[in-house]
Amino acid sequence: MTSSVPSPARIRIGSAPDSWGVWFPDDPQQVPWERFLDEVSEAGYEWIELGPYGYLPTDPARLADETSRRNLAVSAGTVFTGLHHGPAVWDRTWEHVAGIAALTRAMGAGHLVVIPSFWRDDRTGEVLEDRTLTAAQWRELTTQTERLAHEVQDRYGLRIVVHPHADTHIDSEENVNRFLDATDPGLVSLCLDTGHYAYCGGDSVKLIRTYGERLGYLHLKQVDPEVLADVVANEVPFGPAVARGVMCEPPGGVPALEPVLDAARALGTDLFAIVEQDMYPCPPEKPLPIARRTREFLRICGPARPSS
Repeated sequence: MTSSVPSPARIRIGSAPDSWGVWFPDDPQQVPWERFLDEVSEAGYEWIELGPYGYLPTDPARLADETSRRNLAVSAGTVFTGLHHGPAVWDRTWEHVAGIAALTRAMGAGHLVVIPSFWRDDRTGEVLEDRTLTAAQWRELTTQTERLAHEVQDRYGLRIVVHPHADTHIDSEENVNRFLDATDPGLVSLCLDTGHYAYCGGDSVKLIRTYGERLGYLHLKQVDPEVLADVVANEVPFGPAVARGVMCEPPGGVPALEPVLDAARALGTDLFAIVEQDMYPCPPEKPLPIARRTREFLRICGPARPSS
């Protein structure tokens, strides 16, 4: 006789180059990739994301060797898209996506995190386009995202998870809801970044309870409410806001991560929950102690399991 009781959901905890101050494939202010891999393993994580394409080795055999000997595995790759511009940007978008998707698949991962393009530059704060999409641009964003999901699934066997992000057009509760309501649940899932969603005024627990069937992936992050208040009041762009410390070490910010993890586990589905504390730029000795403390904090949260 088989049991009708479902097996408990697993939340696999990982980290990412972002938590080591890595935003770009190559930047003198960032730690070398070897140091990142050494330290993320030392801090007790078993899962990582690829980060910006080209930061970690892009040869699958070499990357597999480098990760496996440190007892690490890859959970996802990340791509940036401007799909609200419509078919005119498709070829350029696919050229960017294809190489990352191929490496992601080769590393045994099943997810591709899709981040919308910024409406203002994340380094300089230069306004690149209107922060509000037209109705026509919304249609392009949703239809082209579904097209991307089809292609990524058919060609690489990956599931896309769209990441609401500060200074993009998918940011606030209103815009996230609009995007989810206009896209096919069978194709498009959500990567909920708790820090970015709080940064944009959203409630992560409410989102999980409302759109739980759309949640495909988690980024665990907190914001410092005092820094955020100043950032919002003075319309500080995201890059400079990070430099001011708007993203902070758990459990010192918002949202509280325990209720988020509880709500996610209540869905009864397996999920990755990847720690991403934006810290670009940061001193090279800063990330490892934070990563250790964060990993220990997540251990005592209860719902998450460290192993695969």
